[in-house]
Amino acid sequence: MLTVAMVWGGSYLAAKGITAADTVIAVLVLRFALVLPVLVAAGWRRLRALTGRQLRGAGLLGLVLGGIFVLETYGVVHTSATNAGLIISLTMIFTPLAEAALRRRAPSGAFLAAAGLSVAGVVLLTQGAGFTAPGAGDLLILGAALARTVNVLLTARMAAVRDADSLSLTTVQLGAAVLVFAVLAAVPGTGATPWAAAAAFGPAEWAGLAFLSLCCTLFAFFVQMWAVRRTSPSRVSLLLGTEPLWAAAAGIALGGERLGPAGLAGAALVLAGTAWGRRAAGPAAA
Repeated sequence: MLTVAMVWGGSYLAAKGITAADTVIAVLVLRFALVLPVLVAAGWRRLRALTGRQLRGAGLLGLVLGGIFVLETYGVVHTSATNAGLIISLTMIFTPLAEAALRRRAPSGAFLAAAGLSVAGVVLLTQGAGFTAPGAGDLLILGAALARTVNVLLTARMAAVRDADSLSLTTVQLGAAVLVFAVLAAVPGTGATPWAAAAAFGPAEWAGLAFLSLCCTLFAFFVQMWAVRRTSPSRVSLLLGTEPLWAAAAGIALGGERLGPAGLAGAALVLAGTAWGRRAAGPAAA
């Protein structure tokens, strides 16, 4: 799971390296279309056992998942990989807050303090050379964090998917997300087609796409499936919670990104706030 957190942390820099504003949708089609046949082949027997209700539930979650990836990928094009990895970690704060609101139960004072610390960190992180409004990319990543929260809550509360096979559900979700990307790719004005983007790729771009498809999607998914049955959910959450650290490390060490004093202070506050918030929220929320 630590390796999964590392490759996910590196995914922001990899996506930024192979994606431009006019190739976002094309890259998303290529990334997931490459791994979807493997998932279908691996779980075909269990996939056929899904009921119509389960298929509809997983399909709905897949539409939300597609929206998350669109927001994330457009966001990372317009901000740094470091900012993207740190801002997306606010999902760990947003989810318990949303859950508390749905249950009409106030969060603890410690959790609210942790949330405030994280938000203050994001404000500092996104300032760059001076105190200005966050950029479009930062706001898109923030939207992706909120969409991730919606996805978590829907997954937890949707009765249709509660007892279904996780491999089959994930395959249907990814299939629905690919359908979203394919429809968007066919809309005029959404950028290059997947075929045109693939034809323009050089060796470095194909290596980045292979990393996103095989490591960040296929490998990460199967490791999660394996690990969650052999360790506790709290340990899984703790290890995956290191993803922002790896995103920052990749952006600074490999991407040549620089945060500056305010950015470094903001990054430290985001990491401290999300770690504190995860503990304050308790094992169930984690």
